[in-house]
Amino acid sequence: MPGKNHETAVAKRRAGASAAYYEYRTVTLPRTISRGDVRKLLTDEAEYGRWELARTRLYIGGTRKVWLRRRAMRVDSTL
Repeated sequence: MPGKNHETAVAKRRAGASAAYYEYRTVTLPRTISRGDVRKLLTDEAEYGRWELARTRLYIGGTRKVWLRRRAMRVDSTL
């Protein structure tokens, strides 16, 4: 996902009246971080930020890219 604007995006998951919207966040982790530290980071994000793991990629150089998602609240305008 190129650019800063795509790091956090709201996407429509299902069509219909009860559509679920998710907010996505991309985290890129260098190869110097251990698996245990990555696990701890993702656990903290899940517990305190209400993020869940959507996708993980491990690249050849050892860099990890993690996509997190959480349900976004859709509020109708009152104006």
